[in-house]
Amino acid sequence: MRKFMIVAAALGFSGVAQAADITGAGATFPFPIYAKWAEAYKASSGNGLNYQSIGSGGGIRQIKAKTVDFGASDMPLKGEDLAKDNLAQFPTVMGAVVPVVNIEGIKPGGLKLTGQLVAEIYGGTVTKWTDAKIAALNPGVKLPDSNITVVYRSDGSGTTFVFTEYLSRVSADWKAKIGANTSVQFPVGVGGKGNEGVSASVKQIANSIGYVEFAYAKQNALSHALVQNADGQFPEPGMKSIQAAAANADWDSAPGFGILLNNQKGADAWPITSATFILMHKNAEKPEQAKEALKFFAWAYKDGDKLAADLEYVPLPANVKAKVQDSWKAIVNNGKPVM
Repeated sequence: MRKFMIVAAALGFSGVAQAADITGAGATFPFPIYAKWAEAYKASSGNGLNYQSIGSGGGIRQIKAKTVDFGASDMPLKGEDLAKDNLAQFPTVMGAVVPVVNIEGIKPGGLKLTGQLVAEIYGGTVTKWTDAKIAALNPGVKLPDSNITVVYRSDGSGTTFVFTEYLSRVSADWKAKIGANTSVQFPVGVGGKGNEGVSASVKQIANSIGYVEFAYAKQNALSHALVQNADGQFPEPGMKSIQAAAANADWDSAPGFGILLNNQKGADAWPITSATFILMHKNAEKPEQAKEALKFFAWAYKDGDKLAADLEYVPLPANVKAKVQDSWKAIVNNGKPVM
């Protein structure tokens, strides 16, 4: 209940829903932009959004149980899973997952890591900040002779899926032993619930490392590390590098637009990049609520890009937005599109 109250307060309205208010639950990755969109949309339309930032796993469970108007997940569902539950899936924005550290004297972007090194840190084989592999990448950087405290997501999380899917691409050992999922068995470290919990733990624990959505790193004044990309470069996370990662994306290559953007080629591409997704039932048992949800996302596509950019999310290209909105015709009640 405390979590629900925090979320409701953050979005700027009470826990008592109005008739037209929309309910959603899931990914914490897009929570900062959904909160901003909800505030602006309520001012524009009078309709509110009650979004519970509970992690992608929770969002998938809640939409399957039909307890919310939409679920939200950073892990796109595969075509067979969408078909099994008769779900529509579409992206909203793209963002970056970044390693964040709490090391005295290390400013944002002041530490360089490779994907292989991140995998070894999270795999428990690189345990000190003074490890020779880290030192070789960071000449002249003063690193503490202390153990690394790893912080990971304790809940079912699309951010964890994006992070571990990336590690599986760059480390054969990680792929074989741990793999990619919304929840994995991390060999070392401490858990935090949500991007919020990981951010809080990293801030509290000296010499720690975690992984969060870039907006959380900025909002919580956390120092992010730079990660070497597929072209051997160390770009800064942000609009330019997320756009570079998505430059060659083929949104038609997977059902429900469910593409993955990790470790893309390009000198400017941020290596841990993802879209975030919405899930809705194709057969809408509450057509008015489904229509209100789609109206909210239509407004976000039209008027929400600047708010997204202000938080370092990258809006979808115009042609992708058009394809998504065309796909909404599949969300029906009694055979008729709800919008």
